[in-house]
Amino acid sequence: MSADRPPRSRAWALLLVSGVLEAVWATALGASEGFGRPGPTVLFGAALALSMLTLARAARTIPMGTAYAVWTGVGAVLTVGWAAATGEQGLSVPQAVFLAGIVACVAGLRLAERPLPEEGASAPPAGPADGLAAPGRTAGPGAGR
Repeated sequence: MSADRPPRSRAWALLLVSGVLEAVWATALGASEGFGRPGPTVLFGAALALSMLTLARAARTIPMGTAYAVWTGVGAVLTVGWAAATGEQGLSVPQAVFLAGIVACVAGLRLAERPLPEEGASAPPAGPADGLAAPGRTAGPGAGR
């Protein structure tokens, strides 16, 4: 592992913290009333900066596509959850089911994760083990002919 890449478990912890901070800045953005209230505006800026920093740090270990999907998923669920808990918005049963689906997808991304290759190493080829190739094909155009 490269010295500048956090270990996997730490990268995932940073990513979850980043998602929480996304919910904080999104909530503060709404409370700032167009940046007219100083307290929420400062909280928005600080949480936004910290969220970006922790996302960038986590993405040194976790592929950016996965990191971004998890970051937005965690932030969205927590933002809606907070708004519902504080009475700012209602939460219907179908909405709760769909939010649970986002949580399940975030967990699935973690469980199905493929780590980034070490620096200087090539990525393993995509193939049937990934569920990406059609039966009888290994990968790529014309494979298995």
